[in-house]
Formats: sequence, C-alpha cells, structure tokens
Amino acid sequence: MSELYSQIRESARYIRKLADVRPSFGIVLGSGLGGLAKRIKVKAAIPYGDIPNFPVSTVSGLHAGNLILGELSGRKVVAMEGRVHYYEGYTMKQVTFPVRVMKALGAKSLILTSAVGAMNPLLPKGSIVAVTDHINMMGDNPLIGPNDERLGPRFPDMSEPYNRRYISILEKAALDLKIPLKKGVLAALAGPCLETAAEYRFLRRIGADIVGMSMVPENIAAVHAGMKTIGISIVTDEALPDCLKPVNIREIVATARKGEKVLQGLVMEFLRRV
Repeated sequence: MSELYSQIRESARYIRKLADVRPSFGIVLGSGLGGLAKRIKVKAAIPYGDIPNFPVSTVSGLHAGNLILGELSGRKVVAMEGRVHYYEGYTMKQVTFPVRVMKALGAKSLILTSAVGAMNPLLPKGSIVAVTDHINMMGDNPLIGPNDERLGPRFPDMSEPYNRRYISILEKAALDLKIPLKKGVLAALAGPCLETAAEYRFLRRIGADIVGMSMVPENIAAVHAGMKTIGISIVTDEALPDCLKPVNIREIVATARKGEKVLQGLVMEFLRRV
C-alpha cells in the first residue's frame, strides 16, 4: 500500500466516524467565497487540523479551514471552507490531498471556485466565469512521482478537464436566474506575488482569459480520480497590462464577497438541476 493511499484511507475513516454522510459532490470554496458553507444543512463541521494528514491553511482571514459535510439543494455534499495553496509551501500532493479524500468519501463530482484576475477586457470586475479549460503555469503537477493505479491512471486524458455537460447546465441555470455568466480559460501561476504587466500580456497572448493561484492542481487530481469537475471563478481585479494599477488584497476579498450571493444562488441551482 502506497503512503498516499494509506493516508487517504486514514483520513476518510476518521471523517466517517464523525459524519455518516456519503457525498455525491465535493465543493472547494475559494478566497472570500466561504459563505456558501452557511447554506449547507450541516451534519458535521470538522477543522482541518483535527483530520489526520490534512493540510491546514496558513492564509490568515481568507480561509476558515473547516470540512463541512451535509446537504445542499437536495444533494449530499462535502465542502472545503477554504483551501490550501502551493505558495504556502505545501507540496502538490498535499494541496490536492483533500480532493482525494472527497473521492474516498464517495464524491463522484467536484465544484471548484476561486477568485481570479482577468486579462480579457470583456470580463470586468465582478464577472462570474465558467472555466472551460486551463493552462498550468505553476511549474509542478500533483501527479509527478510513482503512480498508484488505485487512485487513477498513469497518463490521465485532459481533453475535457471541465465537464461540458455541467457547463451547459450551469449556463441554463444562469440564464433562468438572469445571471450574466461568462466563459473563459484559466491560467494558474504559483504565486504568491501577483503578476507583472509583461506576465499578464504574455498570458493573454497564449490564450488565457483569467489568472489565479489555485484550482488547476485540484482539477488535475480530480480528473485523475475520475471525478466530473466544474470550475467557477469570480473576477476580483482587472489585470489589463496597459493600464495596470496596484492591487489591494482587501479590495479583492471585498469584491469576491460582493459577488458571493450571486455565486451561491448559481451553485445551488446547478445542484438542483444536475
């Protein structure tokens, strides 16, 4: 038994002792987007630090750090109230470990959310974006190293990293809710510094619409595990290289929280329809 597989099983056993919930969906709530956790009919809320082998967020004030198990829109879910990031010093395997545990608990699908900057001028601050594809610029991959076939194949196919059927359902839900939903390609960089004007210009030229420091490693691990995945991002700052202004992190979080209620309604309606 590989060490990673053993650790996943240990974490899942601990969680099952505290909550008899077999989730169908996993949800990862990004920076400033933890409010959706309050809409869940909670069976158990477990601090990350209590779960064996679980990474703990070191970003003060942005991530609550609880694993929530319960029901949302009639679906049994397991939700991360805040994520951990590569820039915190964790390995890619640690960053994606919670996704592995969600799968071990029974989740077959995953909803990823994040706050992002937008290089595409058609995506102003406050836009909600369905991620259609991504570009991994983080310089690392959670699948590097020995592969345990019980977790997934050695060479997972990435032709559809974000489930097209799920995106279609999300679009229809947004239309009925009168929510202007955009679509775009996400570029992920390691962080924690934000990008330079030259980097934003480069990312736009290679096909990215939005940029962030998360989501992509989790998506790769989920695809490797056979989970259907959807990514939804809120644009919190306009990363336009020719008129770039200094970014205020508090303003980014405030923008995320301002759009959070809209995102909550969209995710809940998506779960009702899927």
